[in-house]
Amino acid sequence: MMNTTTASTAAADEAALRDVLDRWKVEVDAHEPERVAAVFTQDAIFQGLHPYSIGRPGVAEYYASQPLGMKAEYKILHTRRIADGLVLGYLSVDFTFTDRPTLQVYLSILAKENSDGWLIDHYQVSKLA
Repeated sequence: MMNTTTASTAAADEAALRDVLDRWKVEVDAHEPERVAAVFTQDAIFQGLHPYSIGRPGVAEYYASQPLGMKAEYKILHTRRIADGLVLGYLSVDFTFTDRPTLQVYLSILAKENSDGWLIDHYQVSKLA
């Protein structure tokens, strides 16, 4: 059974993830690569379905290469507080397209709290067969 402190921490962790992921989703859905990148830390490690990159320019380049009309729907599967101001999230994400089937992936992120609020510091996609 979860105690009150554990339950409130879990709720706070999920709220932190939703804060950053909702901003990410809005910009992905709007096809705004530079604004998607602004949801990441300056030195974020980013691994989409292409070779990895470090920092916002790689994130922007990745999302600029995505087709117009792509949308993201996410579901948080698990959270874990790694340290103060650092939350791990494990998610399922469905990317929908106007001209092809939905792509379901799993996403691990580390959200980091800083003076700008919560930002994504690490992003790694897994596509399971």
